[in-house]
Amino acid sequence: MIPAKIEPISIAPIREKAMESIIDWFDQHKQSFYILGWVYLRSQQQMEELFYRSIIKVHKEFPRYNRETSFETRVTSIFVQTCQELSKDGSLQAPDEPRQDLFKAIDRLNEEEKGAMALTYIKGIPREEAAHLVNVSEEKLKEHLFSGIQSLKKGLGYGQSLNGCKEYHKDYMDYLERNLDRPEKVDFEIHIYHCQNCQEDLGAFQEVLLTMVNFTERIGDIYLPSDFMQKIKARLAEREKHRQLKNKKQIRIGIAFASIFALLISIEVLTGYFTNFYYSYTEEDQQLRGFLRQGMGEVLNLEAESDGVKITIKSAIADDVQTLVFYEIEDTAEDSQYMIDVNDGVSVENRLEFLSNDSYQRNYPPDLESDANNQKKNIYRGKISLLPLRENKGTIKLKISKLQKLMRDSSLLNTINPSMNMEKAGEWKFNFPVTKQPSAEYALDKEIKVEGIPVRFDKLTIAPTATILQFNITNDQPKKRIEALNIDHLEVNNKKVKADTYGSIFSSGNMDSTTFQAQYDPLFGKKPKEVIVQLESAILTVEDRKTIELDASHKYPQTFEYAGSTISIDKYETGQPTRIVISNHEIKNRAYESLQFDIMGEDTMEIVNDGVLVDKNGKEYNPNEIIGYEQKDHPRYFDTVQKIELNSNSAEENVTPKMLEIHGYNTTKYLDDIVKISLE
Repeated sequence: MIPAKIEPISIAPIREKAMESIIDWFDQHKQSFYILGWVYLRSQQQMEELFYRSIIKVHKEFPRYNRETSFETRVTSIFVQTCQELSKDGSLQAPDEPRQDLFKAIDRLNEEEKGAMALTYIKGIPREEAAHLVNVSEEKLKEHLFSGIQSLKKGLGYGQSLNGCKEYHKDYMDYLERNLDRPEKVDFEIHIYHCQNCQEDLGAFQEVLLTMVNFTERIGDIYLPSDFMQKIKARLAEREKHRQLKNKKQIRIGIAFASIFALLISIEVLTGYFTNFYYSYTEEDQQLRGFLRQGMGEVLNLEAESDGVKITIKSAIADDVQTLVFYEIEDTAEDSQYMIDVNDGVSVENRLEFLSNDSYQRNYPPDLESDANNQKKNIYRGKISLLPLRENKGTIKLKISKLQKLMRDSSLLNTINPSMNMEKAGEWKFNFPVTKQPSAEYALDKEIKVEGIPVRFDKLTIAPTATILQFNITNDQPKKRIEALNIDHLEVNNKKVKADTYGSIFSSGNMDSTTFQAQYDPLFGKKPKEVIVQLESAILTVEDRKTIELDASHKYPQTFEYAGSTISIDKYETGQPTRIVISNHEIKNRAYESLQFDIMGEDTMEIVNDGVLVDKNGKEYNPNEIIGYEQKDHPRYFDTVQKIELNSNSAEENVTPKMLEIHGYNTTKYLDDIVKISLE
């Protein structure tokens, strides 16, 4: 522990090192900040002053910086504030230099529109962070962006009027930025296909956004002097020289010890810190970048190559839920993309020693839609989930012997033949250290009733890689039980986290009382005061018994009534096998999705079901089409035809069942309940 009297002396060299790192960071990001500066300022003299003042302010705040806010976001906030100060500073008003057309159009925006457009489309900051920077809600920021694009349309010669359907105006930006959920995206594309006015509106919006994107990419069109940063560094060096001369008389003999101590700190801590600090803000994977910014992992970048394929382990994040390993695979010989299947060709050689068996491995499917995985045909970035660590620290010995080739063309899925090589064999080995990050658990103790059945929320676990909600269902009703309760999202500290589509909901318990654990996206931030649970649906089993007599001598089809529906027995043919076909094609307002039944007197029974997917709004889908389940709005599968084959153990004896006995049915109940649970 450092004595208190030494601490004020030892901080100085560390702050000097921080100044060097901040200058280097600005040097690496100078182009994007240079363009942002020209949004507000009009002369080279102002631009140099802008960078000079911003670096000093960032350095001044550096000791107070915490990782609750990203470093780039904080720097951008300081930079924009300085831009606004200089734009109003009459002492630095130099003759205006020639302006690009885009900047001329931006000059005519109001302050709210200008800030929103500059941060979102010129600096490229996500809307959530941009809204935080300008101190407005994300929805308000979206309004400023919409009106800003409208104004830019006029300034760039595309006109200002909107002729498209007003109810779709809000979707223009989200569609172009790929922020629409799949159901909304499909609906929007269907509408656009038939609406000429909306097509023209969308085209104009796209032209404006492309103009801004292309402008930022053509950085050479803006004159960034080659000695720009050298001038600023020289000014900062001169400032530091004067500061040292001024403070020279205050230096004491203890500075020698402090300098040696600071040097050791720089070697042992700062070098690693700033390396990790740098990569945490340049990492392309958004989720991994979030972990690194929060200091929950370290950059590894371990490489291994086999048969022309290179795997890079980028980082590993561990907690009580799982150990997430982020990787990149590059095919150096061909334009192929490969992924790691955690269940095939992956082994942890010291699994029994370091990994816990109290959890289970999650499976993450390939991410084929992210921008990172669509930039190059031979590079894929993904993640795998390993079991959590037994102890707080450990070294994982990971061996990969097989990779799976990704197929992007869905038309090939039905034409794959055995001769096509869909796997890549090799040997890639890695040893890397992992430190388990702490998790927080909060007791909930909140009980509600769903369909009259008690549901108790027991515990909320907030871990770095996942949020886990534990709840219990007590099925105490004789005729109805909840098999599963689906929760759309949680809201904690005004942040919504969606259910992890591929994170399992697993259970433990007995027939009457079952405990579930549902997984959601990670939460970062302060200690929660309240958790809001938005229920989505409950899958129910309803007991409703009915017996129907079967007689092969009767003519079929025959019908019977059950649960408010008319069900048809289309066929009853005895033989070896005996075939029975049951159907109900009327699904509107149908009480059940599938029946639970037995046919009395059979030896063995096989059932083939045909059906249809129906979403929450009543829209039907063919379940055999290759359409992602997540594209549909909470779909249900309705059985429409059930083809039953009955076989006898005796080859010479026909099966002649006499009774169809229905025990009950399964159905889904959509919910809109909101449960608020205080954690204080």
